[in-house]
Amino acid sequence: VRLQAFGGGLVQAGGSLRLSCAASGRTFSNGGMAWFRQAPGKEREFVAGISWSAGSTYYVDSVKGRFTIGRENAKNTVYLQMDSLKPEDTAAYYCARSSGGYYGPQYRAYDSWGQGTKVTVSS
Repeated sequence: VRLQAFGGGLVQAGGSLRLSCAASGRTFSNGGMAWFRQAPGKEREFVAGISWSAGSTYYVDSVKGRFTIGRENAKNTVYLQMDSLKPEDTAAYYCARSSGGYYGPQYRAYDSWGQGTKVTVSS
C-alpha cells in the first residue's frame, strides 16, 4: 500500500485544517491507520489512530477534543480534522498503515508511511 498525505498549510492559532491520506492498493481496508507528527528537532510523535472498521480510535492526550480521525475505506482515505490549533501543533504530519491492524502509538508497528505534509500554526 502506498500512502500520500496532503492538506497541510499555514493557519492562525485557533483555526482548523483537514489532512487527508490517500492510499493505493487493494488491502487498505484491512489495516490500522494512524497519524504521526514530527516537529523540528523532536522525535516523531503519535497523534491519532483508527481501527480498520473505524469503530475504535486512539488519541494522544494533547489533541483529545481538538482532533478527529476518520476513514472511508471505499475511498481508500483516512482523515485528520484538526480544530482549535495551537502553535505547538506545528510539525510535519505523516500517515501510516499497519497491515496487522494495529492503531496505537508504537511507530515500529506500521509498515507503510506517507510523505509528510507540513502544518504551521502561527500565534
